[in-house]
Amino acid sequence: MDDAAVAVPHEDGPFDWQNRRERSGGLEFSASGKELLYPSGGDLFLIHVDTAQWQQLTKTPVTETDAKLSPDGKMAAFRRGQDLYTVDAASGKETRLTLNGTETLRNGAPDWVYPEELELGTAFWWSPDSKSIAYLQFDTSREPVFPHEDLLGERALYEPQRYPQAGENNPDIRLGVVAAAGGPTRWLETGDTRSAYLIARAGWMPDSRSVYVVRLNRVQNKLDMISIGVETGEPSVVFHESDPYWINLSGDVRFLRDGKRFLWTSERDGFRHIYLYSTDGKTVKQLTKGAWEVTAITGVDEEGGRVFYTSSEATHLERHLYSVRLDGEDKRQLTKEAGTHSIAMGPTGAYYLDTYSGPQSPSRVVLHAGSGAELGVYREADRTQADQFDILPAEIVSFKAADGAVLYGRLLKPAGFQTGKKYPMVVTVYGGPGVALPIHDAWSGVDIDQVYAHHGYVVWQAENRGGMGRGHAFETSIYHNLGVTELADQVAGVKYAISLGFVDPERVGIHGWSYGGFMTANALLNAPDVFRCGVAGAPVTNWLNYDTIYTERYMGLPADNPDGYKNTALPAKAANLKGRLMIMHNFEDDNVLFQNTLQLISALEQAGKTFDFVLYPQKSHGVSGSLARQMNEAMLEFFDQWLKPEGGK
Repeated sequence: MDDAAVAVPHEDGPFDWQNRRERSGGLEFSASGKELLYPSGGDLFLIHVDTAQWQQLTKTPVTETDAKLSPDGKMAAFRRGQDLYTVDAASGKETRLTLNGTETLRNGAPDWVYPEELELGTAFWWSPDSKSIAYLQFDTSREPVFPHEDLLGERALYEPQRYPQAGENNPDIRLGVVAAAGGPTRWLETGDTRSAYLIARAGWMPDSRSVYVVRLNRVQNKLDMISIGVETGEPSVVFHESDPYWINLSGDVRFLRDGKRFLWTSERDGFRHIYLYSTDGKTVKQLTKGAWEVTAITGVDEEGGRVFYTSSEATHLERHLYSVRLDGEDKRQLTKEAGTHSIAMGPTGAYYLDTYSGPQSPSRVVLHAGSGAELGVYREADRTQADQFDILPAEIVSFKAADGAVLYGRLLKPAGFQTGKKYPMVVTVYGGPGVALPIHDAWSGVDIDQVYAHHGYVVWQAENRGGMGRGHAFETSIYHNLGVTELADQVAGVKYAISLGFVDPERVGIHGWSYGGFMTANALLNAPDVFRCGVAGAPVTNWLNYDTIYTERYMGLPADNPDGYKNTALPAKAANLKGRLMIMHNFEDDNVLFQNTLQLISALEQAGKTFDFVLYPQKSHGVSGSLARQMNEAMLEFFDQWLKPEGGK
């Protein structure tokens, strides 16, 4: 819930609330590397790399989306509207595979909540033999509608969004298989997806005779990978996982070329690690192990028998590239420079691009061989910002929570810092689960924190329990009670910063967006003696207002945890407000609904509390473009008014 979603306009009407994580398509090479699928101007083109010739595959007034080449490079599949099509590259013959797509019956297209919370960005897949397509059909007709309205025109425009809030209906999903040349769909049984199960991943088994689904129960503490025969419809469980709290998904099943094994990452031992399975699930080997996290599988060198992955083994403040053999032996660290490394690896693992940075080192991109040997600089570090601006250094420090747990914070002292002087402090917070912890050895450049520091503020950011990166147990203290442990840890961080002797405890402000907006309002209402003011951007104020998949993962079903939902709701705490609160929100936010802000505003008014409110008209979760500048200026002015004597003068 940390980023903005994308709202796509209809040509002649209201917006289509397409999720930002839904795959719309892009450049795609065939398996041989000789063909390149290229979308442009709403149409599809096929480029023959070896001859530099190209051909136009589609030419319509409607945009073709999420196009995928068949594994043999001879056909392309795509969505047009809410239906699936294929086109033969040699003949140009187009075949419509589904006929019944509507706004609420989406063939091969996910709804809003699945991409947002399960990162299921596509809903159809080619079989390895290029003969069939498996797809998910999303029936959203029973999902509740949120009644957005665009009020900027002469008349209000109704712009409904299918948005299931905690405890409500998810979409009904069916899994089908259809021949690439057309014909009837064969439907396969996956269970009740409206109220009992979530289809988190799907695709083909290597034999092209079976498909797989990775299925979660609704509250996401049980997971099954199921293989289903296309002809027989018979399911078989490949593996099962369960957790007393919740299961975090990362990536997908990754089959090896022999068709008999696949890689999967799991937190089953308390930390995310890599497991090698047989496709029948009868044998499994753990390839990595330790009190650290694998953050991603970046590639596989099957000829050399090695898996490449990034992890936090050295420290959770950095990210490095490692490799390990498929038998779990001979683990090697390939990146050496201190900092955060992001890896883009070629399909065979023979080469990779390493983008890395440190707190004082802008990003540098270097080409390496799979062995780790440096082959050349692809893009040298851009030091323009570092040379042009006075970028103040940040210090990473450790502190202890109230129960003794060790946490980390990032401290930025103000420009012209003087020993013995007391400064106001601005706290930056996100704090939510499902997102990597915020403290990293990485380059941040010129950002809003630098602006605050140059305006005389100490800037503080701290991690808290609930965030990802330090093992599953670090996350689960927030279970069924969002905002309580997180706030306690944030308060401990503020007290630590004050103990350093240069922070004025009477002049502490806080700001954050989305979950950070929830945490900001939470801080002002539940720790009113610690924070003098805060800016809450797009805050969740009652978890009954947020979407099913995210909320139920951490809070459970409302019927099963009524006290948890009641106790973490913020409007009921409105009378606790002592400091000054500013709320910012887009009126047509499709992620954290404006309903949240209105409920809190109403409660504050009824409690006789004075507050500030800034409304934005964009159809997204975040404020962007020229409005972002106005927003940042409004925040700075707000902090100057409430944290500096005489309004910052």
